[in-house]
Amino acid sequence: MLVGMSDRGVAFTRPSERELAVALGMLAPWRRFTDPLFLGLEHIPADRPLLFVGNHTLYGVLDAPLLFAELYRQKGIFLRSLGDHAHFKVPGWRELLARFGTVDGTREHCARLMEAGESILVFPGGGREVAKRRGEKYRLIWKERLGFARMALRHGATVVPFAAIGVEDAYDVVVDADDLMAGPLGPLLRALRVRADIVMPIARGALGPLPRRERFYFQFRPPVPTRAWGGDDGDVAARALRDRVRAEVEAGIAELQAVQAADPRRRPGRRPRRAR
Repeated sequence: MLVGMSDRGVAFTRPSERELAVALGMLAPWRRFTDPLFLGLEHIPADRPLLFVGNHTLYGVLDAPLLFAELYRQKGIFLRSLGDHAHFKVPGWRELLARFGTVDGTREHCARLMEAGESILVFPGGGREVAKRRGEKYRLIWKERLGFARMALRHGATVVPFAAIGVEDAYDVVVDADDLMAGPLGPLLRALRVRADIVMPIARGALGPLPRRERFYFQFRPPVPTRAWGGDDGDVAARALRDRVRAEVEAGIAELQAVQAADPRRRPGRRPRRAR
């Protein structure tokens, strides 16, 4: 594992090339299963730092690794993900995330990464957007969060909006957090001080927890430079940037759904046989 240090002493871990090659190899079967389609890679600029901002999908871990891998393979970009604080309270899991460059999503860590010219991934919806309720398919749940916009403006980062779909077509939410908190488990979860916003739903796929086979789709939208704001990270500028990025992500979701609807390769049964 390689470790880089910011000029203020914050350690950023990065796997070796061998570790990355092993990880990509382990991801290959999942890539074959989901047959991901990536659109808009040409929109990714050479500017640094970059802040990739998009929608989080159900469970959060099914499509994100494919995004990481494609950016590394096609653009040589090693993404630094800002993780929910809850991840870093779980022994074993936090070490795995940190090993591959994820950092606890604090403002300090984000600032140090931007100062180091890193490429950063943020999901403004956080854990709540992963813990989808029924009827929230591909809905952005960003509330009034301005943090990512303020950081981008303060550091002159270029924002790359992106959208992802596929995961939430592979599952149906049958029991969500509201059901669980209102049911017999509710008192226990509250006693354990489990955050209601990150209680994962129970979803049904093809065979219980296994997902139905759906193609995954990703789209990178035109970048949004922030230097024109001159470092202004006040409420007005931050809201303007957040709303612009949110509109781009929502437009990307809509466009991908249109691509999905017309795609003969969306599901295995419809995929044409390859010529021998």
